[in-house]
Amino acid sequence: MEWLIALALGLTAGLHTSTWGMFKDSPHEGFTWPKYFRSTILGGLIAIPAWKISGLTLTNPGHLVVFWGLVYVLERAFTEYYKTFLREEDQSKYFIPMQFSVGGRVVRSRKLRLGVAVAYLSGLILAVTGVYAAEAADFGIPRIAEVLIFGSLGGWISAFGGAWKDAPKEGFETLKFFRSPLMATSYALLMYLFVDDLVLITFPALGFTIASIETYKTFFFPSKPRGKFAGMPVHFPEMLEKRKPFAILYAAIWCEVAALIAWAAMSLPSLGFASA
Repeated sequence: MEWLIALALGLTAGLHTSTWGMFKDSPHEGFTWPKYFRSTILGGLIAIPAWKISGLTLTNPGHLVVFWGLVYVLERAFTEYYKTFLREEDQSKYFIPMQFSVGGRVVRSRKLRLGVAVAYLSGLILAVTGVYAAEAADFGIPRIAEVLIFGSLGGWISAFGGAWKDAPKEGFETLKFFRSPLMATSYALLMYLFVDDLVLITFPALGFTIASIETYKTFFFPSKPRGKFAGMPVHFPEMLEKRKPFAILYAAIWCEVAALIAWAAMSLPSLGFASA
């Protein structure tokens, strides 16, 4: 039955992404159900392999929390990799290009983009391999220090990637740059309550970081266009109203995740809520 739990969590993580993405993009790009459910379906497809490879036990409340963050970051990684390096799309509708760019200018050569895509993927594989190697190594430092150091890794990847893409158009913002590493480190500490594996701490922490930052940017400033659409016309103004009910669904998903975290915390003997 664990595969059903994995599938449900994967679909929920994907639906979370689908909803904030639609909420921010639909006034500029319009709305279609197939596009809305794209991340939801991908989250479901990723879920079973991710569960098998991770070795997480989805009858363990803490592992449920970690798994949700893991699927979230994997869905975002696949989607952003595709949009950045592989997809061919007219970029004139964007203020900040979504395809790979240098200094805010899109790299038109498909061969060059694919070459960078291979290099970037190699770098990600190296980062994951490095975390696995760190898990087996003995650095002679407290475990909590390892968690803080490696837990921030995903945040640094996100920070540098975001600065590369956004800074040429928006300028460099110091607080924005350090936001992802700080949040990733905080979420790594949360993951550490439930697992003692640097890989399963680092990357789910980044998943929660992305979910939190996108929630803040989308729903705390709903009238502010996404950076990629800054200054661009609103072609579908009717979506400003039609999208509002989706905010209820989005809040419900966060409530579910918060309940999972609370349940997991209460199941920890070290916190005194459960017997050892």
